[in-house]
Amino acid sequence: MEYTKDLIWKRNISVKELMKQLGKVGFQSVELAKASEIIVKMKKNDAKIFFTFTSNMVTSGLRGFFSQVIKLGLADFIVTTTGGVEEDIMKATGEKFLISSFYANDVKLHEEGKNRVGNLLIDNESYCNFEDNITLILNELYKKKSVYSVSEMLYEIGLRLKDENSILYQAAKKKIPIYCPAITDGALGFHLYLFKQKHPDFNVDIIDDFKRIITEIGFDDKKGLISLGGGISKHHAILASVLNGGLDYAVYMTTSQASSGSMSGANTNEAKSWGKIKDNSDAVTVIGEVSITFPLAMMNALEILSDEGVLKDE
Repeated sequence: MEYTKDLIWKRNISVKELMKQLGKVGFQSVELAKASEIIVKMKKNDAKIFFTFTSNMVTSGLRGFFSQVIKLGLADFIVTTTGGVEEDIMKATGEKFLISSFYANDVKLHEEGKNRVGNLLIDNESYCNFEDNITLILNELYKKKSVYSVSEMLYEIGLRLKDENSILYQAAKKKIPIYCPAITDGALGFHLYLFKQKHPDFNVDIIDDFKRIITEIGFDDKKGLISLGGGISKHHAILASVLNGGLDYAVYMTTSQASSGSMSGANTNEAKSWGKIKDNSDAVTVIGEVSITFPLAMMNALEILSDEGVLKDE
């Protein structure tokens, strides 16, 4: 047992020192410190790490940090949603998203051709430019072959982006698969549909990816999950894990509550009832907004892993 300890500001305090203090404050600060510790354990114990996140996080400035996390080797498999894929492509091809307000005039924004995601804005023009860019890429891919799994297609797209801050580009460079089980649920899905109208033999095979995600890990592998948000990206990784004996390490970060009965709100304790997480696993659920919680936990973990020589700065 430990006692709480008062948080004290120090000039030029480091992330490591701040996290050390937060671990003694109480409430979600303690859970956040545990999350950082578990991420360190995953990496040091050579766990195969699933990194999952929802599209709104790619809309935000977390996108570049995610790509850095991938580059530094903190992900072996990525699961996300279609919005995350297409917005990564948008940013890699020069699109910029504005910071606005949660209380903006949405009717006026609609008239101006702006779409609000929380307090961020995406112009309609960005989607028009995305259409031009993705059509060119799909034409290139079609010249190579007509049938791709989702992860194969995203790998090929990633190779063509040439943006160091791109999630798809960094994943392609490291040959890390990106799984997107709901690939049609967004603008990218619509353009895949349109492309198929002109090329009926073109197809994206979702089932092939399901085979891949459940066969690239095994019962004997140590398995870890860093899940940001919830929904299909979270569950798809958990499903692959439960079919292979369950997770040894799990970090959930979410704003959802368990009281809803949703996948997004389900905590790591509930997951044990399904065998998704092993009974003796290191697991924690952090309730809080990911644009704050994840950078703190992950930056602290990266500092520790770097100091111990586990990570090599690139």
